[in-house]
Amino acid sequence: MTQSSSPFEEMMQAAQEMGKAINPSLGLFSVSEAEEIWPATPKDWMEMMFDNALNKDGLDAKTKIFLTSAGLKIKGAKNEIALRQCVRHLLEVDAKPQEISEKIGLMSIFAGIPVMARAMELASHIIGPDEDKET
Repeated sequence: MTQSSSPFEEMMQAAQEMGKAINPSLGLFSVSEAEEIWPATPKDWMEMMFDNALNKDGLDAKTKIFLTSAGLKIKGAKNEIALRQCVRHLLEVDAKPQEISEKIGLMSIFAGIPVMARAMELASHIIGPDEDKET
């Protein structure tokens, strides 16, 4: 007896085959490699766009990125790429590794210990073990 696949699986298979036919190098694409070469947004640009330059009574860029990071953790730290990008951008806006670790720990109240542990693991890859201990 053959195992039937769902229409969605068949559609994805067809799309993958079409992509390989159009550009064979797409089979070699790696999201993690693309993430590593993608640069962090410069601090000056983030301060101009995210800071309170457009809204003088608004939150600063660092606080907004911390809030984004908190939201990602509350959702279960499932979007690993976005969480790592948040940590990279927090370091870019001069957040200390200790601050990042504290905020991740604080989210354990809302998201639970397993999510906090996963988020801490993801952040430690960006922060690095040596930087986390210096503060």
